[in-house]
This record gives sequence, structure tokens and C-alpha cells, in this order.
Amino acid sequence: MKNSKISKASRAFLITIFVIIGVLCAVLAYFFRYLRGQYNRTTYFDRTVINETDVSGKSPEEVRDLLKKDYDLTTVTIQENDESDYTGHLSDYGYTIDNNALLQELNDALKLQKSDFFTMLNSLMSGKQFHVTIPFSFDEKKFDSTVSADSFSQARVQRKNAELTYDAKKKEYTITPEVYGTEFNNADLQSYVKEKTDALVAGDSPQLSLTIDFPADIYIQPEVKSDDEKLNRMMANYNKYCKAEITYTFGSQKEVLDWNTIQNWISWEDDGSATIRADSIAEYVDGLAAKYNTRYISRVFHTSAGSDITIDGNLNTYGYTINEDAEEAQILADIQANTSTEREPVYYSKTEDGYSTPVYFQRDGTDDLAGNYVEISIARQHLWLYRNYQLVAETDVVTGNVSKGNGTNVGVYPIAYKESPSVLTGQDAGNGYRSEVQYWMPFCDGQGLHDASWRSAFGGQIYLTNGSHGCVNIPPAIMPTIYQNSEAGMAVIVYSE
Repeated sequence: MKNSKISKASRAFLITIFVIIGVLCAVLAYFFRYLRGQYNRTTYFDRTVINETDVSGKSPEEVRDLLKKDYDLTTVTIQENDESDYTGHLSDYGYTIDNNALLQELNDALKLQKSDFFTMLNSLMSGKQFHVTIPFSFDEKKFDSTVSADSFSQARVQRKNAELTYDAKKKEYTITPEVYGTEFNNADLQSYVKEKTDALVAGDSPQLSLTIDFPADIYIQPEVKSDDEKLNRMMANYNKYCKAEITYTFGSQKEVLDWNTIQNWISWEDDGSATIRADSIAEYVDGLAAKYNTRYISRVFHTSAGSDITIDGNLNTYGYTINEDAEEAQILADIQANTSTEREPVYYSKTEDGYSTPVYFQRDGTDDLAGNYVEISIARQHLWLYRNYQLVAETDVVTGNVSKGNGTNVGVYPIAYKESPSVLTGQDAGNGYRSEVQYWMPFCDGQGLHDASWRSAFGGQIYLTNGSHGCVNIPPAIMPTIYQNSEAGMAVIVYSE
């Protein structure tokens, strides 16, 4: 009886054990089937977080689209002085998510969840957090085109250097202050903006928007400011000379040398100091002389008979010659005086180089006769006297004896002086002579105009064989009129026609 009871207890225990084992086997079989099912799933486990986004039960493709959508909605605004210059999405700035690379990262994350038994079990029980880098492709040309002054809504204000400004009325220079504009180098702003956008796309999660303010030092500064030492020194030097103005008078005509020309004669050193270039003054005076000198210059003269003749420059000792050295010194002195003056150029005069330089009479521009001259035609043996373009007197005359080689010199000469009465002396073929005249006006090498009371006839062909020693013999009756209406320095024009 006793053995039968033990046997029954053992059988019950064994049955219990087998039941437990069977249950455990069933549970384990179910568990392993579950694990195999989880291992083969194509979605993330529950409580899986990628880049702070819950992606439980989502496939990598779904997560890719979810992450991409967030970045696609992100806007970037470039702002200047609290006003928007440009707002666009990341794609407008050249940033585009690389779909294939992102999907590969997400698939790698899914594989990592079930890379081994314990990792998968831990992921199933506790969840899993991942960080994936959002891969972007970058179009530099598109970025540069977007982040450019040409793309911005605000117009650029051009910077300006401080500069000298001339007030023509006051004849004075002042400094116009610099302008701080809003110009910038695109490359500088592009570097700054890219740093910000790169940080945005490298973050764990996208931002809905990003505002980038213009950096304070982005604008290109004026190179020259109003306190610039060189500029101020230039202003001081300009103001030392800019009031200088020389008005040259040539009779009724005038020529002005002013700051418009003088400023080009200033030579500037690097430190802003200035000097007046002597070569520039000399060049100007050369031009003045070339334009207004009339002495020793070929002269075209319109005769009383109506023809035009040309008198060689070597025979033209009447007129004006600018003393260039003296005029250059005077110009420099006038500029340094920094005032306005009106004057004639500095001419050579009789007192400076002797009788060979004529005393000028008067001029009107380049016309140094100005309608005042004595005209003598040797061929016609005739004289005309003009004052202020009006014929005052005319008469037949007798000029130098051609047969004896005493012909009167042709050319243009100034009357050296006037004398009344006078005694003329000289030699003729070894025989001296002495002639008393009432009026005497020499003009060239002892030749002159005088009355000839000893002659009873004038004009015609007398001069060929019975002419003077070279002087111009004038009838006594008209000589007073000629003398009274002539002056020292007045031109005597003698020509052969």
C-alpha cells in the first residue's frame, strides 16, 4: 500500500514538471518567434527616437520624409537694420537634402537596433535614441547668387570718401565729410551667412526659422575721412593759392589765368605738401609769348593800295616781346600773393636792352598797330599816316638814293624819338654833310622822317638817282602835321611795292 502511494506522488510531480517544462517551451517558442518577427520587421521599434523625433513603428522611408519635411519648411531671413533683405527656404540658399544618403543612415540605424540579441532586447524593452547627420548637398553658385547685394530688397547706399570741395564764389576749399554707405563685399557676407546656415543644418533638429542680422563691420568703410591729415594739408595748400587770378590786358582784349589752370601746376608730395612747378609756369609763358609776341614775327600787312604783303620777321623790329624769365617770376609772385590782379605781361623795353629793342606803342590783342602807324611805299614814293584807323595825312616823299646804294630800309620799325629842331650830320662818299631840319623822327640805323626844305619836288622817280642818304624826305608844308600826330614808339612800315 505504501509503495503505491509513493508511486502516485511521483507520477504527479513528474506530470507537474513536464507541464511546467511544456509551458516554458511554449513560452520560449513564442518568445523566439516574436524576436524573429521583430528582427525581420522593416519599421523602428517602439520608443525609438531619432534626432529628438519619435519614430516608433515608422519605416526609414517614412522617417526620411518626416525629417526632410521639417527642413523643407525651414526659412532663413537675412535682416539689415531691422528690415528684411531676403527670406527663403534652405533650398533657395543652395542646401538640398541628399535623399539616398539620409535613407542609408536611417536603414543603418534600423539595423543597429537588431545588430545582436542583447541590443535588440534592450531596444524592445527600453527603446532606443539615435542621432543621424542630415546629409546636404550644397550648390555654391546658387548660394552666392542668393546671398548677394543684387538679390536684396534694400538699395545700396554708396560710400563716399571725404573730399575737397571748391566754392567758386568764395574761392575757398572746404572738406565735404565722408558718407558711410551700405556697400559690402559679397564674399564677406557669404562667409558670414554660410557659417550660420551650416550650423543650422548641422543641428540635431531643424528650426522653423533663422534670422541672420548683418554684422556691424560688414560695410566697406570710406578710405578717406574728414580728419585725414593729408586731406587737411591739401586743403590748406589749395587755399594758399586758389584766390590767385591774373587778368592779362592786351589793349581791349583780356586773357585770364586763374585757378582752373593754376591747380594743374601744383606738385603734391605724399604728405600733402605742395609746390608750384616752375616748368608748368614756363610752359604757360611760352604759350603766351607764342600767341602774343609780335616782334620778329612775320607780319601780314594790308596796304593803303589794297594789297596784302608779308614782311619777314627779321625785318620786323616793331612790336611786343614778353620777357619770359621776368614774367615767370612775376606769375609765381602773383600766385603766392593769392590775390586778383590785372596787368600787362612783363615786356622787354628800350631801357632793358638798349635801342635795338623798340618801345612799343599800343596794341589790341594780337594787333599791335591798333590803327596807328606811318606807312611808306617805296615804289609809289608815298606816305600815309593813320591814327585810330583814320587817315590823318598823306603825301608824296623821296626815299633813299637807289643808284648810290642808299635805299631806305624796308621793314617795320618803331620811331625812336622826336626832335624839333634838329641837325642831321653824316658822310657821303667821304664828304661830310650837315643839314638843318625843323622836324626829325629816326626809326632805323640813322634813317628817319624829316622835312626837306631844299627839295622843290617829291614823288615820282626822283629817288632812283637823286634820292636821300636813306631818310624819308617829306614836304615842309605837311611835315608839322605828321610830326604832331606821331609819337615815339609808333610803327613805321616801309615796303618796296
